[in-house]
Amino acid sequence: MPRSRVLAACAVPVVALVAVAGLAPLPFAIAQPGSTADVLGKDRGREVITITGAPVRPTTGQLRMTTILATGPGTDVDLADVADAWFRTDRAVLPHDSVYPPGKSDAEIEKRNLGQMKESQDAAAVAALNHLELDPAKVKVELHLADVGGPSAGLMFALGIVDKLDGDGDGGDLTGGKTVAGTGTIAPDGKVGAVGGVSLKTQAAARDGATVFLVPKGECADAEAELPDGMRLVPVSALSDAVASLRALEQGRESKVPSC
Repeated sequence: MPRSRVLAACAVPVVALVAVAGLAPLPFAIAQPGSTADVLGKDRGREVITITGAPVRPTTGQLRMTTILATGPGTDVDLADVADAWFRTDRAVLPHDSVYPPGKSDAEIEKRNLGQMKESQDAAAVAALNHLELDPAKVKVELHLADVGGPSAGLMFALGIVDKLDGDGDGGDLTGGKTVAGTGTIAPDGKVGAVGGVSLKTQAAARDGATVFLVPKGECADAEAELPDGMRLVPVSALSDAVASLRALEQGRESKVPSC
């Protein structure tokens, strides 16, 4: 058989293999900037934060929690999807199991995410009231935010509670009237934890008008990767760090505000 025919015959299975690989589902999820929500505002006509048992102050400015939007747990992601996302700054390719627990149905994952959100809300209320030295038995906090799961809004919930009850501590707003965004889990003792997807969340924040982004300290490098122009990163390790930095920004004490 002539050499050209041999090469052509060998190429057929290779091309077929590449084609199959290109169409086969891969163990990845594709993420992009998701929605944001002002925890000082309303969601579907209801206040996101409702407080009883203590005076609540009017606020200006916004504290926006941020999300990422990922392909669903049952969505097939192929080589073309991965290649497209790989070269885009507004997309991220993530291992499927880092986004969704393996072996769980869509319903089980949704239930888990909503459970994490509820735990995050409870921890945010405790952390904020402890920070302000208020008795949780006398001050009740109700948090409402529909269609959002997971624990990553904890820090922003806690800051919203602090702003509604105490502002900057001197009669002003904790936001200084600005739009501040951020992400981070919160523990009852006020410690802030990492969440992932921060480079996409900074893009969502910029799109929705934020100029300051609070980021868990250990995720500074990730947040800087695709940082939008004009966005200021403020690293935090605890609720007290975030409050102190926002107060310093509001009062024009720039040297007291840490940076990544």
